[in-house]
Amino acid sequence: MIISPHVRSRNRTRRIAITLSLSLLMGIVAAAAAASKATAGQGNYPGVEWSGVESPEALGYSSERLAAAEEYAGTIDTVAAMIVVDGRVLYEWGETGRKFNVHSIRKSLLSALYGIHVAEGDIDVDLTMRQLGVNDNEPSLSELEMTATIQDLLEARSGIYHPALYESASMAAARPPRHSHAPGTFWYYNNWDFNTLGTIFRNLTKTDVYRELKRRIGDPIGMQDFDPDTDGRYFTGSDSVYPAYPFRLTARDMARLGLLYLRQGVWAGRQVVPRQWVEDTVTSHSDAGSSGGYGYMWWVAVDGRHLPNVDLEDGAYSARGAGGHYILVLPSHDMVIVHRVNTDAPGKSVSSGEFGTLVRMILDARQ
Repeated sequence: MIISPHVRSRNRTRRIAITLSLSLLMGIVAAAAAASKATAGQGNYPGVEWSGVESPEALGYSSERLAAAEEYAGTIDTVAAMIVVDGRVLYEWGETGRKFNVHSIRKSLLSALYGIHVAEGDIDVDLTMRQLGVNDNEPSLSELEMTATIQDLLEARSGIYHPALYESASMAAARPPRHSHAPGTFWYYNNWDFNTLGTIFRNLTKTDVYRELKRRIGDPIGMQDFDPDTDGRYFTGSDSVYPAYPFRLTARDMARLGLLYLRQGVWAGRQVVPRQWVEDTVTSHSDAGSSGGYGYMWWVAVDGRHLPNVDLEDGAYSARGAGGHYILVLPSHDMVIVHRVNTDAPGKSVSSGEFGTLVRMILDARQ
C-alpha cells in the first residue's frame, strides 16, 4: 500500500505532538514530585560532607549552561556559589569552605531560633516592650512605642524608629521620623527591631545566640564549619543599648540551613524548626516593594517580585545580606542557591540585579 506524503506528514506531526505532550507531562509530574517531597521533608540530606551528582544531566540540567553561569559569575564579584537540588550539590564553584560575614542573614538565623523557643513556650510573641522591660538610651521609648510586641518586631513593624547599631547609611537615611507610625501599622526594614530581638531572645531563653544556633540547629543539621567561639561577636556602640550579632559562615553551612527550610524544618526525619513556624516565616506579612514581601526576617517572592532580571514563582524566598550574600530557596525546583562575596575586602559587592541574572542563567540550565 502506498501512503501519501500528506498522511506521512500528519502521522509525523501527531508523533511529535504526542512526544511533546509526554515530555510536558513528565516535567509537570517531576515538578509536582519535587514540591511534594520538599513539603513532606523527604529526600536526600548531606552527611558529614555534601554529596554531589555524577553530572548535572542526571538531574536534568545542562553542564554547559551551568558552566556559562559560572563564567558570568567570574565577571562580577562572586567568590563562591553552591546549587543544591534534591539535597545534593548540583554544581558549585569558588571558596565554599571559606567563612565570610553573612551580614543581614544573621536575622534569618535568629528567626529560626525564635521558632524553636516559641514552640517550646519560652517566648510569647504577644509580650510588649513594656512587659519585657525594653527601653533605650535617650531619647527613650514613648508610652505608645512601649506597646509594640515581639510579633511586631519579627515583622519589622514596631513603629520604633530609634537609632540602631550596625545599620547602613541608606537604612539610617530611610528611617521614618520618630513616632510617625503606631506599632503594627507600617513596615520598615529596621535594625532596631532586629537587634532588640537578639537581646530579648537572650533574656527570655537564658542562652547565647551563637551557642544556641550551634546546639539547636548547627549540630542537628551537621554544619561542618561553624564555631560559636570564633564565628560570632556582639557589636556594641553608643547609638543604642541593643547590640547586633554578626555571624561568619561558609557557603556549605548556609546551604544546609536553606535545605532545612526547603524541607519545612525537617532534617532526615527530625523536626528541627517547627513546620508551622517555617510556613509562617516565609509567608509575606508586609509589602516590601520590588523585593516582594517580608515574613519573619526572610524575604518572600510575591507576584514575580523578588529579584531583578529573573521571574521567580510565588513560593520562592531568601535570606540576604549586604554586598550580595544570599540563601535563595526555590521549592518548585527543589533547589537552594547560596551566593557569597568577599565583603571583607573593600569595594567588593554584587548587586541584586547581577545576582538575579546569575539565578536566571542557573534556572535556564534546566533541560
